[in-house]
Amino acid sequence: MSNAPLLQVEALKKHFPVYKGVFSRVAGQVHAVDGVSFHIDRGETLGLVGESGCGKSTVGRTLLKLLEPTAGRIKVRGEDITEFDAAKMFPYREQMQMIYQDPYASLNPRMSAGDIVEEPLIIHDAGTRAERQERVASLFERVGLRPEHRHSFPHMFSGGQRQRIGIARALALGPELIVGDEPVSALDVSIQAQIINLLMDLQDEFKLSYLFVAHDLAVVEHISHRIAVMYLGRIVETTDKNSLFDMPLHPYTEALLSAVPIPKAGARRRKRVILSGDVPSPINPPSGCHFHLRCPYAMAQCRHEVPALREVVPGHWAACHLHNGGVRFPLAPIAVQ
Repeated sequence: MSNAPLLQVEALKKHFPVYKGVFSRVAGQVHAVDGVSFHIDRGETLGLVGESGCGKSTVGRTLLKLLEPTAGRIKVRGEDITEFDAAKMFPYREQMQMIYQDPYASLNPRMSAGDIVEEPLIIHDAGTRAERQERVASLFERVGLRPEHRHSFPHMFSGGQRQRIGIARALALGPELIVGDEPVSALDVSIQAQIINLLMDLQDEFKLSYLFVAHDLAVVEHISHRIAVMYLGRIVETTDKNSLFDMPLHPYTEALLSAVPIPKAGARRRKRVILSGDVPSPINPPSGCHFHLRCPYAMAQCRHEVPALREVVPGHWAACHLHNGGVRFPLAPIAVQ
């Protein structure tokens, strides 16, 4: 199993029931994650991007089994943990941690910063109290906080400092995989850069793997090795970051990239792609390709047939019927009949 990816997700689904009426009967399902597959190798960062509500955060919480999957498989170092209960998952909690989006709501306001970072060590019965205190002090210094900050409470810190506490807590047990659920989106731009650089340094030092969930493509490009693009619960494209930015193969990715500012002087300008309509409801997603209602290249086939995520060029996967014959895009948009 030494060659197995650290994390393998196969056809993962997470549906939430919708209750209506006096008797709270199930009236439908929210298809938050609808058949997602990907892998993360040791020491690798996979960026997961898409519009708000596409299911990115749900993927992260489900693969950590903070939410129970509706269907699919989750494998860690080749072992299937999908059906594990809380007791069987307990040893895996050391190896799989999370950094949350809101650096204040994710911290207990009644606990000091040191107690927050020490709590995972206590739960997993790691070392004596003196050893735990030493570990906490070391983690505070490593994430850029002074050891005396251990005695302060979350409301006494800035947003960036709170996120550093969250990172220290995630590192406490020495994990292999960290899921970052938009960990910098609530921070100022200058602080975002500091946190991103810290995460990259920690990855090099501790050989960490990241699933980095975000909607900011510039941030994802900076930190990721590979990028997966999600739309309405499905992954529509995945490849290394250079290929994605140089040659997007899915119309949705092309639209996302067209909105990214290009600061470099003399850089090739992108044609702005304006998508029509709104994102469909995940309660009643469209048949066929979920994107066909907004796609300028949509064909009749797109309305009925779900496109498979296929390898269009080596290492570059896309779920789009336009690539069935290896063609990049039609010369002109085709309207849905």
